Amino acid sequence: MKRIYSRNKKKRIPTKYTLLAMTLLCIVSIFASLILNISGGPLNGVAGYVFVPMQKGINSIGLWANEKTEIFRNLKDVIAENEQLKAQVDDLTNQLMVNKLEQYELDNYRELLELDEKYPSYDKVAANVIAKDSGNWFSVFTIDKGANDGIAPGMNVIAGSGLVGIVTDVGPNFSKIRTVINDSNKVSGMVTTTNDNLTVCGNLQTMNQESVITFQELRDTDNEVKIGDPVVTSYISDRYQQGILIGYINTIEENSNNLTKSGTITPVVDFEHIEEVLVIKEIKVVGDDSQIIQDTEE
Repeated sequence: MKRIYSRNKKKRIPTKYTLLAMTLLCIVSIFASLILNISGGPLNGVAGYVFVPMQKGINSIGLWANEKTEIFRNLKDVIAENEQLKAQVDDLTNQLMVNKLEQYELDNYRELLELDEKYPSYDKVAANVIAKDSGNWFSVFTIDKGANDGIAPGMNVIAGSGLVGIVTDVGPNFSKIRTVINDSNKVSGMVTTTNDNLTVCGNLQTMNQESVITFQELRDTDNEVKIGDPVVTSYISDRYQQGILIGYINTIEENSNNLTKSGTITPVVDFEHIEEVLVIKEIKVVGDDSQIIQDTEE
């Protein structure tokens, strides 16, 4: 069946052409109004309805864009300032750490100087700890001075406020120190308040448990020795210079023989944090030099 098209069917103009035509008409009208200075009439009204809202929209967009640009500019300035402040904080932090380290070293040197002045009669050389045996305590350790610096086996070592130990082995540029807390170390001591003699014994077990070492063979028949009394190296010691502070009486016990007492001493040296020491460059020798470290008192 054939479709019959009406010859009278009207052709429709596309919408886009209609819109384009109206736009051109409006533009022409606006220019005509501006050129001919038309102050009234329908063209002026059309312009008011069409272009005033458009202008407001354009102004709003411009203000928004300007505001965002200003915010972005301020944000860049803030970021740059923040980076600068971070750099300043890093510099100040580094400087603070350097100052703390310098102050720490200064305090250590001041402590050594005070210790040096405490025992002015001895010639001494300062040294740094460079190695130690395993464990929490400085029972045996190595210093960075040796025979080239005049150090020899048997020399006494001090730090902090008193006795550390004795030099046992020496190389050209290093020395090994055995401290008074070592189990194999024994020192002839004396209670300064009564002049009573005793034997100070190294004891790592009591150091681990209570941070003390032990003493024995104290003769105190009059019960004059008290807790807190200072203990120094005795004049009868054949390995340690006289009068070097070892520590303070911590506990006292009567022995079963009722003749002597034993107990514990709190060392005056911090044997957990030794960093610098002074080596007394004098050897107290009684008898054969070959027996310096092998005698009973070591």
